Amino acid sequence: MEIIDAIILGIVQGLTEFLPVSSSGHLELGKAILGDNSVPKESLLFTVVLHFATALSTIVIFRQDIIQIIKGILKFEWNEDLQFLMKIAISMLPAVVVGLFFEDQLEQLFGGNIMLVGFMLIVTAILLFLADRAKDTDKSVSYSNAFVIGISQAIAMLPGISRSGATISTSVLLGNDKTKAARFSFLMVVPLIFGKIAKDVLSGEITYESTNFTTLSIGFVAAFIAGLFACKWMIALVKQSKLTYFAIYCIVVGLIAIIWSFAS
Repeated sequence: MEIIDAIILGIVQGLTEFLPVSSSGHLELGKAILGDNSVPKESLLFTVVLHFATALSTIVIFRQDIIQIIKGILKFEWNEDLQFLMKIAISMLPAVVVGLFFEDQLEQLFGGNIMLVGFMLIVTAILLFLADRAKDTDKSVSYSNAFVIGISQAIAMLPGISRSGATISTSVLLGNDKTKAARFSFLMVVPLIFGKIAKDVLSGEITYESTNFTTLSIGFVAAFIAGLFACKWMIALVKQSKLTYFAIYCIVVGLIAIIWSFAS
């Protein structure tokens, strides 16, 4: 992999992990544009590194929230912090089930299926349009809400469905406060990312031979910096109800992907 490819893919991952445009879908499109050979044997390792970078950027942005939650848990009381953690755990269940029992079927959808990515980006656009028109409230995410949002997160494992777009839109459409919806959406994915990283590392499928660690490092830094920027930006956009712009973007990119798939 060339350094420029690592920078591009790192920035794409960092931005699209938080912005509602589907990181997995864009990585599939990026690989198709750059050519399958641009992401060789180190593909899985590179993907793990990029996901770790975006998870770390989330922790940095929400470090005060995370510290507060940890302090609350250590009080060993059924307080708001422990309840929030339980909601996070509930939201993880659907994705864990899909990851454990349908991983092989899911991976088959990531073989350059550009048409699927295109249609799923359009689905993401519809969700964003609906969310932008929802009334803002001061309601917090409930236990039942957490499970429904978790289902959205599991569905977002499809390439082209934005995880942040699906979970935030679902939360807002359930009547939750937009800022709280964004906070819950970003924090709920951190345990899953680290769980997926641990699973990939322990699987033995990652190869380190002939790995260019300079390229990996550059990709990591690019994804981390882009992630910091995108996370802050997304929180502001959700609060200001400006997701329609991303909906339009998803429709345009989705249509281009569909046309590309027919032309290729």
